[in-house]
Amino acid sequence: MSRRVLLHVGTPKTGTSFVQDILFTHQDVLRERGILYAAERPDAHFLAALDLMQLPWGGLEREAAGTWDALAAEVRAYPGDAVVSHEILATASRGQAERAVTDLDGPGTEVHLVLSARDLVRQLPAEWQENVKHRRRKTYAAFLADLQDPARATEVAQWFWGVQELPDILDRWGSTLPADRVHVVTVPRPGAAPTLLWERFAGLFGIDPDEFTPGARANASLGVPESEMLRRLNERLRHVLPNHHYRSLVREMVVHRNLAGRPGSSRLGLPPDAHAWAAQLALDWAEELGRRGYDVVGDLAELRPDGPRPFVDPDAPDEHAVAAAALDALAIMTGEAAKLRDVEVELHEVIQDLMGQIDALHATPGYQAKERLVALARRNPVARVGYAGYRRLRGSSSRST
Repeated sequence: MSRRVLLHVGTPKTGTSFVQDILFTHQDVLRERGILYAAERPDAHFLAALDLMQLPWGGLEREAAGTWDALAAEVRAYPGDAVVSHEILATASRGQAERAVTDLDGPGTEVHLVLSARDLVRQLPAEWQENVKHRRRKTYAAFLADLQDPARATEVAQWFWGVQELPDILDRWGSTLPADRVHVVTVPRPGAAPTLLWERFAGLFGIDPDEFTPGARANASLGVPESEMLRRLNERLRHVLPNHHYRSLVREMVVHRNLAGRPGSSRLGLPPDAHAWAAQLALDWAEELGRRGYDVVGDLAELRPDGPRPFVDPDAPDEHAVAAAALDALAIMTGEAAKLRDVEVELHEVIQDLMGQIDALHATPGYQAKERLVALARRNPVARVGYAGYRRLRGSSSRST
């Protein structure tokens, strides 16, 4: 029986981070079960995807150099099934996709494509929020206008449709694979059992879903006031904070760990005109995927959006709610600054203690005699020969003085 390589290429905001967290956390147990998820660090497959597609990403592309070839080699060498997963792979060109499939293929191997999909009406606001979490400053109205422009001329539009246009992604990635090796995993509607999406992925990957208890869903959404607060903060941090500090302090600590998923905050949706446009496009996509005969894990009906709901505009928000979110963010950052200050004080105390020990060492007669010998050796060739003999006798390293 052929081994399988399951290549999960997105799309973003379809539970990908949640699934990757489970695979990374339990990779040792999975390997015992004959399933490889090769990752020495949580972002290993992200870096490999950057390398495959040669994407610039705030300097991380330099760190990513060579990681795709290394991952592909490890997958080819493993005798059992393997999973490769990252959502930015959805934007790969046809040539990059064909290279990925070729690199992962081999004798006795079947490469399977996995695409997780959610209805477009939910994806649009989620993608704007993701843009904001990556330092973008574009308003929601401008973002939606870019996406509805048939020219798709802006960077935002090109990225969005590259990672979200389901038929096109499947054209690029599935061109060399038979339909029965292309799997579309649909994201359940709101209100479904919280484990249902994991059960769908696990069944496809050949994993017992009950063996691994999913934790909290990763990458929770921001509410409307939190999103607008962050967008405004991005404007102020534009020339102030380097990317690596933004990732750790703002995106991870403030947003993901504290502001995301706050209860009582208005959820972001679509204005009525954009909802009608997106809903029709989503229906067209679902029908197209149904005609292609792919293996569907779930139900294509879940790609058909629900009706419109009351719209809360992030471009004209409740300013009191935005201010409350900003104060919460300030409180979080103040607490973090206090912790860092405590560490700084402790480090200064350690440094002072070490300096005191060094001063005490310098005051000893033996050290002072050695310093005089070193100074003499620098001035006198005969003394230099004697000092060299002393070092050999002591067995000192060349770094010693």
